[in-house]
Amino acid sequence: MIIAIGPAVWAAKRATTSIPIVIAFSGDPVGNGIVANLARPGGNITGFSYMSTDLAAKRLELLTQMLAPNPRVGILYNPDEPATELEMQQTKAAALALRARLHPLATRQPSDLPLAFAEAVRERVDALIIFTHGFAVLNGHSIIDLAARSRMPTMYGWRDFVDDGGLISYDPNIELMVKRAASYVDRIAKGEKPGDLPVQQPAKFDLAINLKTMRSLGTTIPESVLIRADHVVE
Repeated sequence: MIIAIGPAVWAAKRATTSIPIVIAFSGDPVGNGIVANLARPGGNITGFSYMSTDLAAKRLELLTQMLAPNPRVGILYNPDEPATELEMQQTKAAALALRARLHPLATRQPSDLPLAFAEAVRERVDALIIFTHGFAVLNGHSIIDLAARSRMPTMYGWRDFVDDGGLISYDPNIELMVKRAASYVDRIAKGEKPGDLPVQQPAKFDLAINLKTMRSLGTTIPESVLIRADHVVE
C-alpha cells in the first residue's frame, strides 16, 4: 500500500494501477483527474481531499476584508504544479465578484522568490495569497521572511505558516486528515477495495491569525475577522 501526500499523489498514480493508494490529503483529486468522482473513486485510489480549489474564493474574501476597496492582490504560485490551474481559475472568478485586481507572480525556483516580492512591492500590491502546494511548503521559511521584510500582508493555505510567523491562513486541519487516513489503511488491509471507499472532504476549516505579525506589519485586521479566528498567535 502507498500513502501519498500532496503532489506525491500524481507520482503514485503514474507508478501503479494495482497497488492501493491512500491520499492523506490532496488539493482537488476530481478536478485534477486523480479519481473519477468523490463518492466512488474507482481504481486503486481513495483518501482525503484538502479542497484547495474550493477554498480559493474564501481565502480571497477573508483577505479583501482587511484591505481598502478594489485592492490589488498578488498571487504567488508555481505554474508547474498540477493543482495551480484550477485554484487560479477559482481565485480569478472570486476576484471579479469581490472587485479585486489580481497580479500573478510565477515562481519556479527558490531564486525567483526575492524577485517576485520585489515586483509585488514595485507594483504596489496591497497583499499576497500564497498557493500553498509543494513549492510553497518547501520554501515556507523564505516566503515568510520575504513577506515580513517587504511588509506584505499574506494569506497562506496552511496554519503551520502562521505558527512560523505568517499573518493569516484558512485551511482544513491537515494533522487530523493524515490521522484519519490511517483508518482507510486499516480498512483496505482488511480487504476493502480503495475504489469503493469515498474520497472524504473536511467538514471544518480553521482561520489562524498571527497578531504579532499583524502588529509588526502595521496591518489592521477587522474585528469581524478576528472574532472568527480559531487559532491566534500572540
